[in-house]
Amino acid sequence: MNNKFLYALLALMLQSAAIAAPDFAKQIEISADNLLSQKGNVATYSENVIITQGAIRIHADALEIDISAGKGKEVYTVSGSPVKYSQQLEDGKVVNAFASEMRYEPANRTLMLNGDAELAQSGSVVKASAIKYNVETQEINAVSDSSRRVTTIITPEEDKQP
Repeated sequence: MNNKFLYALLALMLQSAAIAAPDFAKQIEISADNLLSQKGNVATYSENVIITQGAIRIHADALEIDISAGKGKEVYTVSGSPVKYSQQLEDGKVVNAFASEMRYEPANRTLMLNGDAELAQSGSVVKASAIKYNVETQEINAVSDSSRRVTTIITPEEDKQP
């Protein structure tokens, strides 16, 4: 499948998506059963980890926060079986994502999904080895490895006849 076709397909999938609520100025809250260590520029949490930032929610088994880049540029790396991400958009629609590992960078507005990655929005789904998702613009970049191809399933809007 050539890149122009893939981009057109993904643009069609996201056509009805609304811009996400401006949650990036909101605080990030972390709750977990355990704070295993907070040493230097890294904090490690485990068991029933929940990260929230406005309408964004991430559920995972483990979390590592790297603050070495400075305040406001933290990197959140979460793992689980699977990690679950959800974001409610301004129009009420929900984006859901699943993967073995996710890396959330609020400063860049990016979410990297690795390992059996899946992102669902408005009834359509993208599955790949890895997916890069911009949580602000809903731009998706999916890649596959040698054992798996990128799969996109687009669900048409329901016909609204009287």
